[in-house]
Formats: sequence, structure tokens, C-alpha cells
Amino acid sequence: DELVKIAGVMAGELEYDIAPEAYTVFQHYIEKRMELPYFSNARTVRNAMDRARMNSAIRTFEKYAIQGENGGVCTVQDLKAITPADFQVLVDDIDNADVDKRIFS
Repeated sequence: DELVKIAGVMAGELEYDIAPEAYTVFQHYIEKRMELPYFSNARTVRNAMDRARMNSAIRTFEKYAIQGENGGVCTVQDLKAITPADFQVLVDDIDNADVDKRIFS
């Protein structure tokens, strides 16, 4: 719960808005990530937030620049939004990881 709050603070400091429903997905990611080696609390949260921001940028670019939604014009809020899908990518990476190729045990 504290790590989820840290994510919210980090997002705010970076001027991003985490959708309320995205916190549940983030919590699920943290629970799964805690089961893996090298979990490091705030550092893991920071890394997850960096990845979520990148996923958000990719999602926004694809939606507006590639697919041309809204004539290719997005709002500031679109650029600042972190959605459940942006965190779900992290959960999916853990779920779909090839355990035989992990560099840690």
C-alpha cells in the first residue's frame, strides 16, 4: 500500500496523472514483482513508473499519430495520463517471462 502511494507521489512530481483504476493493476504488479529476486522497494517503484510513462507515450503516439484519432491532435491530459493498460504491460512481462532464460534464480 505504501509503495502504491509512492507511485502516486512520483507521478504527481513528474506531472502525470494515474487513473484511479490503474492503481489496482499497479498493486498487482508490485505483488508479483515482490516474488522475484532483487526487489528494492522505492527503486522498483521508480523503474515501474519509468516504464509506465514510456508505455503511456507509446500508447498516445500510436493512438493519435499512427491511428490519427481526433485528427492526430491530443490534449495535455492525454499526454499526462497513465492508464491501467500502461501498468498491465509490466504484469504481462512477468506472467509471460521465460523462466529458463532468467538471469537470476
